[in-house]
Parts: sequence; C-alpha cells; structure tokens
Amino acid sequence: MNSKMKRRLIVVTGVIVVVLAIVLAIVGSSGAAKTISVKDALESDLAGERVQVSGNVVDNSFATVDGVLTFDIYDPDGGDPAQKLHVSYDGAASSTFGNGVTAICTGKIVEGEDGLELVCSELVTKCPSKYESATDALSVTNLLDYGDSIINTTVKLKGTVKAGTLTSAAESGEPRFVVVDASDASREIAVDYDGALADGIADGTSVVVTGSLEASGAFKATDVAQEG
Repeated sequence: MNSKMKRRLIVVTGVIVVVLAIVLAIVGSSGAAKTISVKDALESDLAGERVQVSGNVVDNSFATVDGVLTFDIYDPDGGDPAQKLHVSYDGAASSTFGNGVTAICTGKIVEGEDGLELVCSELVTKCPSKYESATDALSVTNLLDYGDSIINTTVKLKGTVKAGTLTSAAESGEPRFVVVDASDASREIAVDYDGALADGIADGTSVVVTGSLEASGAFKATDVAQEG
C-alpha cells in the first residue's frame, strides 16, 4: 500500500470514528432519562437532570399560552393528591389529552417561580379504550330534530367522528370533535369535552357521547366512549 492510500485510509477511519462518537452521544442522551414518580420529582435533588415522569392530568389545570401547554400531574396510584408537578410543553398535545389522562412527560427538572417544575420536551398521553352500547342513544338527526325542547337534558348521542375535527382539550375555543349522523353525513353537531379520549378514538370512529345539548347548539359531553 503506497503512502497516498495510507493517508486516505487514515482520513476515512477518522471520519468513521467521529460519526460513531456522535451517534453514540445522541443515543446515550436520548436514553438517559431516569424514570421517576411525581413524588420523587418534587422531593429529590434532581434539578437539571433529564427524567421521565408519568402522572394523571389534574382536572382543569391546563392552559395554552403562546403555543406553550402547561398543566399539573399527580401520582394516580396511592400518591398524595396534594402533590402536583407543574409541567410546561412547547408543542401540540395529541387529541387524547384532557382531564385525567395519563401523561408521560420527558424533560428536565428546573426551579420555577413556585418550586420545582418539569420542562417537557417529549409528551405521550395514554387512555385505555372504553366501550358502551348505543342502545337508547339518539342519532345526530334525532337530537337536532328535537330542537329547543331537549336543551340541557342529559341524553346519549351516537354517531361517527368527522374526519379532521379531533383536537386536544388544551385547544381552548375549539370543539373537541364533530359527530356526524351515521346515515346522513350532512347532519352534524360539535362536541365540547374536557376529559381524556381513549387511544382508539380517531377519524370515523363510532362513538357514544353522554351529555346535553346547549343553547349555543354545541353538545356538552360528560363522557365519551367507543360504540361496542
């Protein structure tokens, strides 16, 4: 092997070593999050460390300001409900996000204005599937045909989720989704709901929604389940 080939081999080897070092650094940093509870996050000296904290979203604790979602979480199983970790997330939440949803938050613990909080860079939400029979549920057409006579009366509504209408509960001012009549897609109604949506609810899903029709024309839901 001549000297020119040797130099070329050394350069190529050096480039490979540098690339491998960068890849290992990235993999190492992404997998370095320590899994802890809300209690641990609040009571341990973990400021500045990358952690993963799972907890349930405190009812009505969330808000979105200038694209940043903030909310509180608590340990759902045997934890002290008074212990709440404040979370901020600069990103869009999935449509499952809402009151009581399990939020898996990865980020860094920092000292905030009111104590320790989590600046979240990765947010995953989970809600188990829930099914309910559509027996005795009104179709969208039935509900709309009742008109004002059924306003503020608790009923069950059945229909399918209109494509492209699903949002998270954090998107204030927007309906959570729109339900269309399974037999007549021209009949539809907007649904307001602050709770967690099951992972299986997506465009076209058949749902059973419990709640009441408001004077505004929207359906205020207290529970949403998949039809089954």
